[in-house]
Amino acid sequence: MPTMVLRDPGHIDALSRRLSGRKLPLTVSWSQGASRSSQQQRLSFQWFMDISRQLGDMTVEEVRADAKVSFGVPILRAETESFRASWDETFGQLDHEAQRRAVERLQVPVTSLMTVKQMTAFLDAMQRHWLPLGIRMTDPEALKYEEEFR
Repeated sequence: MPTMVLRDPGHIDALSRRLSGRKLPLTVSWSQGASRSSQQQRLSFQWFMDISRQLGDMTVEEVRADAKVSFGVPILRAETESFRASWDETFGQLDHEAQRRAVERLQVPVTSLMTVKQMTAFLDAMQRHWLPLGIRMTDPEALKYEEEFR
């Protein structure tokens, strides 16, 4: 499905031009906010690697799936009716571990559905959980400098 992030009034005109040549009927939907940023995506994956390496008993994919179920799903369920209905119908009857395995094996999209604001909440929740347990997570500012020198 095509998407377009509207950041200024000129983008609304551009969207109107894109839609004006389409055959009708046409269904259009929108959501408030922009999709997660590539910087947020890179940071989350770096944190999955940091956590996996320090725990030693979970793969990166297991950490990723656990974070999606523990932190991402509650955010999306609270803010997106369609996600809540779909999640509850498909995975709601499963316990946490079964949900984690299903998310990992099926590559269920969670963070890729998030806005920048939701992804910020996801990353904040990860920090609140893991930092008190002694897990050292890459500093977002340090990651910016790493990218600059590549």
